[in-house]
Amino acid sequence: MKKIYIGTSWKMNKTLAEALLFCEQLKTFYPENLKSHIQPFVIPPFTCVRDVTDYINNHQINCLTGVQNMHFAQSGPFTGEISANMVADTGATIVEMGHSERREYFAETDSFVNKKVHAALNYNLTPLICIGDSAQEKSWGVSVETVVKQMKIALFGIDKNQVTKVIIAYEPIWAIGEQGVPATPDEAEYIHTKLRSALIELYDIDTANQVILLYGGSVNLENSPLFINQPNIDGLFIGRSAWQAKDFCTILSAINQQS
Repeated sequence: MKKIYIGTSWKMNKTLAEALLFCEQLKTFYPENLKSHIQPFVIPPFTCVRDVTDYINNHQINCLTGVQNMHFAQSGPFTGEISANMVADTGATIVEMGHSERREYFAETDSFVNKKVHAALNYNLTPLICIGDSAQEKSWGVSVETVVKQMKIALFGIDKNQVTKVIIAYEPIWAIGEQGVPATPDEAEYIHTKLRSALIELYDIDTANQVILLYGGSVNLENSPLFINQPNIDGLFIGRSAWQAKDFCTILSAINQQS
């Protein structure tokens, strides 16, 4: 059975003490009998990644960890950046890249994302590629063209054996943040269907169906089961609704009951 990925990125939140408290509470509230095809993951700030990963592994909690950004170079004069081998050294396995905030505030381009995808795969890491349309692009009716272009450039030079190790997260910019309005399940499914079709054109139907497509953007306890019910949504990338371990576990339980 195809895995359902349910995860959260903490962005620039949580000290080490707060991150370890999350881990302790995750252990306490973790759903009993969570089905094996449900794969939780958390992406802390880099200062906490190793400690969070060690805690989760030492307590045998089924939860992957990742980092929020990574440079594509192995090493060099890139002050403040981290490389793929540094990520691997922490024990984390997922690399978030291309988030709309990275694109807006740090001028991250599609071609940069593509280089990061290659670098991550070279170290057996899982690229989690974020793509999304703005409110203006949505109003212009070019949402599909926008996100398909972002995905195609991110996957340039990635063969069919590699692409099945990639996760794509559709996160409409207009749905992100405190003021975000979530896409309806039908809206999200429509975009995911177009992404899946583009993957079929790039590769083949069997390969395309193996690629994990996540939805993110104002996901919460109430709407998460509705998104998961959609045939082309393979998981959720959740924001502040999952920043507390008890809330995260409550969402996991809700999805566990119906999947």
